[in-house]
Amino acid sequence: MSTHAADGDAHEPPRSDLKDAIGWMALGIAVLVASLRMDRLESQGVNPYTVPGLLPGLLGLAMIVLGSVLALRSWRRGALTEALASPGPQQREEHKRIAVVISLVLGYGLVLVGHSSLLVHLLAPGSLLGLPYWLASTIFVTTSILVLHRLSPDPADRRFTPGAVLKALVIGLAASLAVQIVFQELFLVRLP
Repeated sequence: MSTHAADGDAHEPPRSDLKDAIGWMALGIAVLVASLRMDRLESQGVNPYTVPGLLPGLLGLAMIVLGSVLALRSWRRGALTEALASPGPQQREEHKRIAVVISLVLGYGLVLVGHSSLLVHLLAPGSLLGLPYWLASTIFVTTSILVLHRLSPDPADRRFTPGAVLKALVIGLAASLAVQIVFQELFLVRLP
């Protein structure tokens, strides 16, 4: 390991690592719970080692374990005794980008996707219909690309040109169709 990498690690505040560890453990728990609630396809005689929730469950467990290791390391480095430092301009910009990404993901999950989405309840109360997965995902990916380009520190990247919008739309459509085809045709997982 280079000295520079070790020095960079030493400058990471333990409290920041503790916050990250708690976030990873919470995400791991959510992924594990969601994977346990997935259909096991027992009625179709599917082998228990090929059920749809197996890989996400293992990834959730890994996030919980690694988050716990990070929490223990930060606690040993004095995370609970360290004074809180005020964030600098770069940290505030990072926090802003993280908040935007979390908002985009929550908007996708709560508003666009699934039969219980907020959009469905607002537009068609009592309906079991939702946006098709490919359309919801295209909207999400395209919007995410455009919003994150708008937050770029480079002024040239912040402009919305017709070419940039078209490129984002093509990427969004291609990504959503590819994911839908792979999951539904290869993994036999029905997407919302």
